[in-house]
Amino acid sequence: MNTPLNFAVMGNPIKHSYSPRLHALFAKQAGLNIHYEKILVPLDGFEIAVKTFFEQGGKGLNITVPFKLQAYELAKANLSPRARLAGSVNTLWMKSGHLHGCNTDGIGMVNDIQRQGISLENKKILLLGAGGAARGVILPLLETGCRQLLIVNRTATKASELVQQCLTDLPQYAGVLSAGGFEQIQGQWDLVINATSSSLQQNALPLPTGLFTNNSLAYDMVYTPENDTPFLQQARQDGATLTSDGLGMLVYQGAESFFIWNQVRINPAPVLEALRQELLAG
Repeated sequence: MNTPLNFAVMGNPIKHSYSPRLHALFAKQAGLNIHYEKILVPLDGFEIAVKTFFEQGGKGLNITVPFKLQAYELAKANLSPRARLAGSVNTLWMKSGHLHGCNTDGIGMVNDIQRQGISLENKKILLLGAGGAARGVILPLLETGCRQLLIVNRTATKASELVQQCLTDLPQYAGVLSAGGFEQIQGQWDLVINATSSSLQQNALPLPTGLFTNNSLAYDMVYTPENDTPFLQQARQDGATLTSDGLGMLVYQGAESFFIWNQVRINPAPVLEALRQELLAG
């Protein structure tokens, strides 16, 4: 029997993570023998935990709350463009003796949206929130060829600062990327993404009515077993016929990590379906 390849997810807390289940399903599809574990890391022990994992022959790490910024600092010399712009890292690996980092959240979300038969080329996108979750998806969204990406936040200055930082690195998107407050949202949008924590707190957002056309997609990065969140309920009441929670984003970002480590592309759709059924079953 060939020796399993070792992977893990590190975080604090970590008990809730579905990553081991995801990667077991990916590996089964790819015909790879892997061992993937959850590692609860002390808040002051992240750097030593990463060092130890790779010294002991580990092949790849997923990083979750609250260590994504520390992972960015550890891999700062070898970051992907996605990680550099996101300012955080959720995927680590060693190459030629050096630690490398990527952020797969944004490409995971874009791939999940495309799975649903939706092209973002020349589309108007409204991104709600200007924190780390929003920051992680900006570059992959811009790379779809969208016509407009407006980032809004309760504190408008935070959205403006984020856009200015992005345009320093990506001046070619000056005509596409803009910022504002919730009160500045006008017109209808092809895609409205909730990157705030409102659904985790079971809160509605201060959105104007009339945001959605018949073909608009409302996308929440938060997920529930039933594919339903306060934001998605709010969107449906405002006329959105297409709604999606973030479970697909979770699966597709994991698939991107799996590809980075193993150079194998798997089909995440059946894995997403299996995970949804398992969540519904409790």
